[in-house]
Amino acid sequence: MVRSGPRRSVRAAVLLLAAAALSGCVSAVAGVGGLGSDAASRQARNVQIFVDSTRPLKADESADGSAHFSLATVSVPSGHEAGGLEMASFGAPDRARDFAIVGRRALDAEAFRNAVATHLSGRVGSNRDVLVFVHGFNTGFDEARFRLAQIVTDGGFNGVPVLFTWPSKGSLFGYGSDREAATASRDAMEHLLLDLAALPDVGKVHVLAHSMGSWLAMEALREVAIAGHPDLDGHLGDIILAAPDIDQGVFRQQVERLGPGAHISVFAATNDRALGLSGFLAERPRLGAIDSTSPDGRAALEGLGVHVIDLTRDSVGLIGHATYASVPEVIRGIGAEIGASRAGDRNRQAVLGGEPDAPQFEKLPAPVVATPLPAPQAPAIAVP
Repeated sequence: MVRSGPRRSVRAAVLLLAAAALSGCVSAVAGVGGLGSDAASRQARNVQIFVDSTRPLKADESADGSAHFSLATVSVPSGHEAGGLEMASFGAPDRARDFAIVGRRALDAEAFRNAVATHLSGRVGSNRDVLVFVHGFNTGFDEARFRLAQIVTDGGFNGVPVLFTWPSKGSLFGYGSDREAATASRDAMEHLLLDLAALPDVGKVHVLAHSMGSWLAMEALREVAIAGHPDLDGHLGDIILAAPDIDQGVFRQQVERLGPGAHISVFAATNDRALGLSGFLAERPRLGAIDSTSPDGRAALEGLGVHVIDLTRDSVGLIGHATYASVPEVIRGIGAEIGASRAGDRNRQAVLGGEPDAPQFEKLPAPVVATPLPAPQAPAIAVP
């Protein structure tokens, strides 16, 4: 279990170490040892991602929690390995080897809702679902978009992906300011969830959140519940919290507000060094480092109806904070869970009609090819 009561005299001595370890929210830029890699057979492809952002539009502007919308096209390199996030170390990305933004179209709030609804049109069953991804601490804008494209690709998600990105400073020493920025973004995410749930013929709205983004997601869902829509009027799907940087007591209050119908899965690891140090500094254990087999862990989860998936043995890298997306079997398990067929609406089709406008491309890249995502494979790690 994470230690929760170290002497205050040692706190200053670990601040630099904490900042370095918490950088585990930064994605690995290479594949994970070729585990489950199918790079040799995969062709380059483009993934369209809807973006709801509370980041300021200009570098000299301050974040005020207001939302900006866009539709981005992310190029996934032909050499992509499942579990990897291939990013250029410097300079322009090489599309043969790196993820790249190849198209972007700004939208206002109404155009955003209409475009998502149009992308849902014609889809059947669980393909009418929306996946909302919320990134964690120390994550840049491009990296957040690349990570969602990687999750969609490796997880085999066939619905509509939506990124909710908040103004993380992308700095190892910005943990406190990032927490404040996440707090200021709660209302915007609440509005996003309600808007998505109200779209014509939408299926389920799933939420996948990482690290500090898990706290933001749960706070937004709590606000939605207080507003009288705890299950998004029947559209709330899976809530998946990966390495959640949430106080265990706060999490209990959040879950109790959502009610017994919420389907929440927590990916935890007792050897997650980022969360270990977060708990060390807060003097309170973090949810993502819980040991569900221990008496204390069982007591913390008792009565919540939460599924905990232990990734301790699958931990990747020195920090072990991004295992959920870095191990192919884990991300495929997530994809299989949120993409599972539902008997009640297996044959239901969205019928809005129409086609979205193509985003404006930069420098004449290769055209967008509507290549179906690979079918989800049975997960090696069960996701209840």
